[in-house]
Order: sequence, then C-alpha cells, then structure tokens
Amino acid sequence: MNMAFNEETFRGDFTFRNSPESVRRFPYPFEEDEYMYSVNIEQHTSGEPGSVFEHPIDVDEHYVAECKERAIVLSEDHTRCVALPHMMDAQWDTLELVMTSLSESYPSEFQLTIDGDNWHWVNKPLGIEDHFVFGDVSTLPMEPFEYVMRQVQGDWVVMDQRDNDLYADLGMVTGQADWSVAFDAGMSFKEWHAPVPHAPEMGIFDRALKYLLHLQYGSPVRRTNWRMCVNPRLDTSSETYDVWGTDNVSATKENAGDKVFLRVELQALFRLPRSNAIAFSIRTYMVSLADLATYPRWAKRLNRVLRSLHPDLAEYKGLNSFKQPVLDWLEPLDDGAFLEKGVHPE
Repeated sequence: MNMAFNEETFRGDFTFRNSPESVRRFPYPFEEDEYMYSVNIEQHTSGEPGSVFEHPIDVDEHYVAECKERAIVLSEDHTRCVALPHMMDAQWDTLELVMTSLSESYPSEFQLTIDGDNWHWVNKPLGIEDHFVFGDVSTLPMEPFEYVMRQVQGDWVVMDQRDNDLYADLGMVTGQADWSVAFDAGMSFKEWHAPVPHAPEMGIFDRALKYLLHLQYGSPVRRTNWRMCVNPRLDTSSETYDVWGTDNVSATKENAGDKVFLRVELQALFRLPRSNAIAFSIRTYMVSLADLATYPRWAKRLNRVLRSLHPDLAEYKGLNSFKQPVLDWLEPLDDGAFLEKGVHPE
C-alpha cells in the first residue's frame, strides 16, 4: 500500500498540517501532571501498528516535505552537515542502518537489493534510484552520510566512542531546537548536554553516559524530549535565531490554538556494527494546541505541566515569551478532573 504525503511548508506561509491520524499517533510526552528532566530511556522495540514506535525509523505523511525542507536548509548553510575525517566507517554504518530499516519497514516505498558490495537503492517518494558499491565513496553522488540523511526524517548525530566517552563527530542537523551542530561538533557527551538546567548536578548525564557506553548492537533504546514553538518551523537553530526569534512574541490568547505547537523529539540510539559508534536520531513531531485539544486529557495535562514547570526549565525550553498566552488558551479546557498516569489519548 502506497503512502500519501503532504505538500506543505515549514517556513514562509507555514502550510504544515496534521491529519487526524497524525494527531492520534503523536508521541505525547507527559505521563503525569508535573515534569522534570530525566533520562527516561527504554528499549526501542516495535510498538503498536500505526504508532510512531512501530518501526525503528518512522516515516509518515510529512516525509517528502521534511526532505525538501532539509535540502533548502543545506542549500543555505552546508555547515549543518558535519563529518570529521575519522568517521567514514560510521558514515557507511549509518547508511546501512537507514536503508535496511526503511526497505524492511516500508517495502512499497523503498527497495534495497544487495549483491555482495553492489547495492541498488530505490526511494520512490523522492524519485531516487542509485547503484553503488558499498564502501566506495566515488560510486555515490556525495559522501554516504549526507546522501542517506537527505532521505530520512529527523536530525542525526553519530557519536564516536573512545576514552570512555562519546563525541559528537558526525551529524546532519537541520531542524534543531535552538542549538548548533557546527558549534557542538567534537564535543563530549556531557559538554554537549551541559546547558540543561539542574540535570548535571542531579547526575542524569553521568548515568546516561554510563548506560550508553554499554549499549549493545541490535538493542537500540529510545526516549522523548519536548519543547514548544510558535509556528510549525522545523529550523529553529541558533544560527537562524534572527529569523525565528520574533515568532515567540507573536502568540496571543486568541491565536495560540493555531499558532503554538507542542514539539516532541523521539530520540533513538543505535549501536553501529563496524565503527562501534552510536547513531542518535532526533525525530521531531509537531502538533498545534488546537489539534492537541481534540484529545481533552492531553490539553488538561499540558496545562498542568506548564503551570508547575520549574522556571529554569521554562527558560531553557524557550517558553517564557509565550507561556502566558498558552496558559490562557489552555485554562478553560481544564476542569481539574483527576487524570490517570499515562501518555495515551482518550
């Protein structure tokens, strides 16, 4: 069965939209009425059919539009793709991971034929078909990491493991939430995550690093992270703050339902076989408050989370400019009824 893909934009006229099915499968991140940053790692096993957890790498109705958005960002700023010289094995590992996953999970859209080192790749949604020799960069139109990253949703950072640490030495990041892959390139795991308030003193990243250093091939893990944004703009990088920063003061109680989006990152980590690096995928899903409110318990819980959120976390997540209009919009939807623990909709 062929998938249907939206024609939509993440800039300019912002025609991004979610179908009812896309809203239903949104990875809502709040199990309880309060939130504090935590490791919250679980096994990245197959979830319910149709959910964002069904396959190792999710493809949805936004696939084609997100790949077009990535191409636009790269045409404007190619430093969003960082590849340190020693990461070539990891580049091929990542290409294999993505192509194998997509072709196995979505065989009507992606086909991969392997004959020794001779690979034949077909990407029907993007109209791509290539024959190449695995391990031979000269047989691809560009380096393998960039080639495959232009054909997958979400940002990806591949971390080299050495000296009992993880280093962000390879990355394609075009839809990040106010950070810079060019700035973070080469940083250690804890250097990269240092800006998160309270987490370092709570030992969260010490525990996460210890866990990830022992991550096994074939046993990926996942977690979620979240923030909010005004307008469905994927590229909210540090480099383009002058473009999107003013969005944050344009939200009002009257327009917040359509203009403000809950933005959730489904983060998965895969051990790679040849390089022993770890591929870290950061897949962003966005849903407007109005769409979110089609499931009342989601709107009620978001209201409670935002009201109780620690001020330092609110600042870190960039909410202060528009938090009050959001609360003013959500408040009438919250009757104070008890909500059982869990992220499921009604």
